[in-house]
Amino acid sequence: MKSAAEYLEAPVFYLTYPTGEEAENVPVVAYEEAVRAIEAALADAAEYKYLLLRALRRQVTPEAEIAPATEATVRPLFPTDDNQELAA
Repeated sequence: MKSAAEYLEAPVFYLTYPTGEEAENVPVVAYEEAVRAIEAALADAAEYKYLLLRALRRQVTPEAEIAPATEATVRPLFPTDDNQELAA
């Protein structure tokens, strides 16, 4: 998987003050290059997601696919008119 900086293929400039001193070491890239890098990262993320889900599907055993249904008791968090006795 690539790091965020590896998607930028354009030169990265650093913001400087008029005196020539670097301003907080902030990288500056062109808007179009940033958009292109984001689109490439999103395309890679979609591919990685597909590959991960495919690998997970291959490792699921048939008995693990069907999980037994368990009965759970659901109790209201706050009393309603019907169950005022729960508040006592």
